[in-house]
Amino acid sequence: MQHTHAKPADNWTPLYFLASVGAGGLSVTFFMYLMHWIPHPGRTVPVFEDIAAALATGNPAMTVAIVVALIGIAVFGAANLSLLIWNLRKMRGFAASEKGRALAGSNAQTQMMALPLALAMSINGGFILGLVFVPGLWSIVEYLFPLAMIAFLAVGYLAFRQLGGFIARVASTGGFDCTKNNSFAQMLPAFALAMTGVGIAAPAALSTNATVAGIALILSTFFLVAAVLITLVGLVLGMRAIMEHGVSAEQAPTLMIVIPITTILGILLLRQSHGLHVSFDAHVADAQTMMMLSRLLSVEVIFALFGVAALAATGYVRRFLTGEAISAGNYALVCPPVALSVLTHFWINAGLVKAGLIAKFGVAYWSLTGVALALQVSAIVLIVFLHLRHFRAPRGAAMRTA
Repeated sequence: MQHTHAKPADNWTPLYFLASVGAGGLSVTFFMYLMHWIPHPGRTVPVFEDIAAALATGNPAMTVAIVVALIGIAVFGAANLSLLIWNLRKMRGFAASEKGRALAGSNAQTQMMALPLALAMSINGGFILGLVFVPGLWSIVEYLFPLAMIAFLAVGYLAFRQLGGFIARVASTGGFDCTKNNSFAQMLPAFALAMTGVGIAAPAALSTNATVAGIALILSTFFLVAAVLITLVGLVLGMRAIMEHGVSAEQAPTLMIVIPITTILGILLLRQSHGLHVSFDAHVADAQTMMMLSRLLSVEVIFALFGVAALAATGYVRRFLTGEAISAGNYALVCPPVALSVLTHFWINAGLVKAGLIAKFGVAYWSLTGVALALQVSAIVLIVFLHLRHFRAPRGAAMRTA
């Protein structure tokens, strides 16, 4: 059914929370510059003082990189929060509306889990903003870790409550239409739980208090297992329907949702590994970390190829990006290049460099890093294009949205 609106975003759906998630992810890609390029001795992550010290060295190339990173973190961090607030306002009354009731009785009910996904992303993004722009934050960070875990647990509770409502409805009355599940849309709950888990895992890597680190390790493991199980279920259900009915053209971008889930769980595992090393004297060899990241990156490349092939086969770009039809699911396209960029940075720095396979800041290093930067740029171009397409009224006439 077609509706006419001044601009496409007026026809709000929960998938618009992915706009906030994408912006938050882009702020993380800029944080990778600081994370891997400037010294931060004695700390797992760089903070305001490390950035100031790096700027004081007067290295022109380093100065440019830091300035670009700070601008990127600030711009996309602000966009993440503003889009979250906009979505929260638009969500008011949605559940009670005719559209909201229809969504709650269909396969698309799990789209509401874009809300806890966006909340978890914003908490993670807020922590980065604090590290980068707040002087002296590290001196009180141990007091913030318990508060952060409580916040993430609240988001996790919301996510499980929404997921439980969906499972309870389907288990008691049925109604799940497998013929319309020809995508990976049912992996969105796994995305939300993984994002929550990676936030809870942060104290495991950063805290010097063994009790706090241990609690973070256990809780994040629970969310890790839940996310993996839901991903596997969604993969099996989705592939069965795809093989029988073909890919849903409008939901074709969901075929790449495995990419951001994999990156998030990869970071979660790295944080757990560091926490086990620092707090519990459990050591993982650098070569093992390299191989773990290589396996995860391989998964992402495979699903990227699969997703791109599906987009081409369904004519997605022509129909939903440059054509008249517009879908809020367009924003699902931002997360894969963002996630690939972030994991590539970790693969290079925590994997190849630490294992001694390549030299830091050598020719091979910058050649591979160039791939991560190209993915980042493509995601920036895409999100700007989508923002203009969804949030700007077309000249002379209203846009039609599916």
